[in-house]
Amino acid sequence: MTLAPRAAPPHTDEDADMPSRADCIADSAGGLTFDITDPGLVAATGDAHLVLRHRDRAEEVRLPLTPAADGRLRAALPSTVELPEGRWDVYAQVADGESQRVAPGLNDLRSLVDRVPSGARGHVAVRIPYATKHGNLSVRSWLRAPHAEAGELHIGKEDLSVRGQVYGVKLLPDAYAELRLREEPETVLKADVTPDQEQFRLTVDYTGLAVGVWDLWLRPAGESGPRVRIARLLDDIADKKPIFTYPKATLETGHGKAVAWPYYTSDNDLSITVTTAP
Repeated sequence: MTLAPRAAPPHTDEDADMPSRADCIADSAGGLTFDITDPGLVAATGDAHLVLRHRDRAEEVRLPLTPAADGRLRAALPSTVELPEGRWDVYAQVADGESQRVAPGLNDLRSLVDRVPSGARGHVAVRIPYATKHGNLSVRSWLRAPHAEAGELHIGKEDLSVRGQVYGVKLLPDAYAELRLREEPETVLKADVTPDQEQFRLTVDYTGLAVGVWDLWLRPAGESGPRVRIARLLDDIADKKPIFTYPKATLETGHGKAVAWPYYTSDNDLSITVTTAP
């Protein structure tokens, strides 16, 4: 998709009731550019800012809005500016005036598809703009150090195989995976990992899992190293839970007949649900 430039429309009284609308362009390094089309905002006097506010914490990031082509205002969020993990709501503000929610325009997220970060900074930063259920613009941010990216999932009759890649840490021969029962975090099962430089492969046997939700973690350096949540972040989908669905396996376990399937959480982390078969 090519984003064509638009001429700024004439300012009318009705514009005062319309929210500012921002087109977003993502770059492969993790940066975002916001282009706002709002004749009222462009014509306002005083410094204008795009304000990102963390939804759950009292934190905000203020980005100057400067004139760009076609009567727009532009704000840049470089990849070098740290944006802590979470959901950030987007506002526009002029001088000390009241901030106003920004609506989403066109999102050009092509550079995020099949993105492969260098990992040279020791972390992976992901920012994906999206439209909320109320029609506002927000940004979902992840900041993982290190990071274990889930790739291809293969669903077997009684198991799940995961291929992935690590960033910011080396895979050692004694690497393994952990499955932690969410309701009882002290309940931990291990799964073997086959390392291949920065890539890994692991297989989870469903038949050994009790009923509940199991979260998948990677121990890339064994017991002495970090515990890294396995997630799928490196694409253009902010919320994979309602979009990525996988087949359910019905099987006999030591706890009776059960149904098991993988899914991505609201944070795009990889987990497995096991329920009693009906």
